[in-house]
Amino acid sequence: MAHFMNRKDDMVTEAIDGAIAASGGALSRLDGYPHIRVVVRSDWDKSRVALVSGGGSGHEPAHAGFVGKGMLTAAVCGDIFASPSVDAVLAGILSVTGSAGCLLIVKNYTGDRLNFGLAAERARAFGLRVEMVVVDDDIALPDLPQARGVAGTLFVHKIAGALAEQGADLAQVAKAATRVINGTRSIGMSLDTCTVPGSPKEHRIAAGKAELGLGIHGEAGVEQIAFPSAQQAMAIVAGRLAATMTEGRHVVLLNNLGGVSVLEMSVLANEITQSALAGSVDLMVGPASMMTSLDMRGFSVSVYALGDGDADSLAATTTAPGWPGCVALTPPTVLPLPDGLAPIKAMPSPHDATKAFLTDCCELLITAEADLNALDAKTGDGDTGSTLAGAARALIGAMDTLPLADHTQLYRAIGQELSQTMGGSSGVLLAIFFAAAGDASSAGMPMRDALIAGLERMQQIGGANLGDRTMVDALAPALDALGTGLGTAAQAARQGADHTATLTKANAGRAAYINAEQLTGHVDPGAEAVARLFEHLAG
Repeated sequence: MAHFMNRKDDMVTEAIDGAIAASGGALSRLDGYPHIRVVVRSDWDKSRVALVSGGGSGHEPAHAGFVGKGMLTAAVCGDIFASPSVDAVLAGILSVTGSAGCLLIVKNYTGDRLNFGLAAERARAFGLRVEMVVVDDDIALPDLPQARGVAGTLFVHKIAGALAEQGADLAQVAKAATRVINGTRSIGMSLDTCTVPGSPKEHRIAAGKAELGLGIHGEAGVEQIAFPSAQQAMAIVAGRLAATMTEGRHVVLLNNLGGVSVLEMSVLANEITQSALAGSVDLMVGPASMMTSLDMRGFSVSVYALGDGDADSLAATTTAPGWPGCVALTPPTVLPLPDGLAPIKAMPSPHDATKAFLTDCCELLITAEADLNALDAKTGDGDTGSTLAGAARALIGAMDTLPLADHTQLYRAIGQELSQTMGGSSGVLLAIFFAAAGDASSAGMPMRDALIAGLERMQQIGGANLGDRTMVDALAPALDALGTGLGTAAQAARQGADHTATLTKANAGRAAYINAEQLTGHVDPGAEAVARLFEHLAG
């Protein structure tokens, strides 16, 4: 099973009940399961214009997550990627509409238009005042006679919802909704399609490619493009949007289509500020999951040209749990480091042989990045190679600032550089190792003895001993054997590293949290890195 669910047929109703239970009493539902699934505001008194939206499920938090004061009054939920029935929509209209009337906000899909449209006709036959607007903000396929409705729908929900909450009449709310629709443009991009519960996954997007303009139900987009970076992805999306935008102030909405990490979404938010949109955009909504496509590994960007009062409407208070807020885009504020953290560096001094030696070691670690990551992925989080390679790149970049001609100061400078540029426990432990080696060297110890003193200090603070399945298992025997030559040291390092594959328990490092079955047969990646270094130096 690829989803956290019980039965596919119960997934939507159970999700609705979960959302209601987590709302603190703010949301309720109509008693119509399983065919009528309508989420409503618990506090609604029918005194103002009601806003009703909805559609197929699988786009959460849309639409139930936008039910609340200042946004939707009710959301009608269909099956996954399927429009709700006419009766379900009608039930929603009848349950929330008073004398002020009701506005239906519908995304431009045939099923939604038909079912919401017929429900509106039937509601009017009951004597209710009902208007309907259709959102068609997707610009991905300009030759289509009917553009799709996607995440720009949320601008309509928020601006129309704020006006309704303030007491605007139905004509005013409908007019504002139409204005927002006309000024909104959206487009999305994804690295993968979504996985629909109970259905086989479609694998149409090749590795190294991204699809531009795909729909929120997994519909194919306009083209597949090479995907080298987040910067280029956002540049393409922003370029398509910028070509359709008018002059003036805009708001941008950055939407997670469901499967992108928060970390990646923040990278994309930064890219917006560097993109073709930057000069036109003053406000941002997100990044957040708002109009998703189950677990799709993609994002969408929507822009809207702000009219009078729209910024206030976007900033107005809402109790809808899915609305992330709308904020002004501002450049990052950078504060100086506290006193004591700005390092005092030794005077740089050139030494060609030392520079060549250090560069050679760093380049080996950079070359081994993928191999060490793959090894670490078997017993950890798969980042040992990247951590070491990142530190190596930083050290190469700092090479001309190091005291290369003074080995005592060089040990300390390397430790200081690693403490700043190398994350995780490895960074601080190696910083301790080199700092202690520098102290020992300044006391007159020869290189091998200074390095052993650094290892001892690292073990005292880090707690790792031989047999604990860490880099120490290769480093300690290598340093012990170094007095008889690099070749002997390399053999000792390799034997120590290979021995870690036979150890079924780790007492230090991240592997200490892993069970024996995952450890057996896999060399510790830190020990492997040490062994490769000594083997390389031995020639």
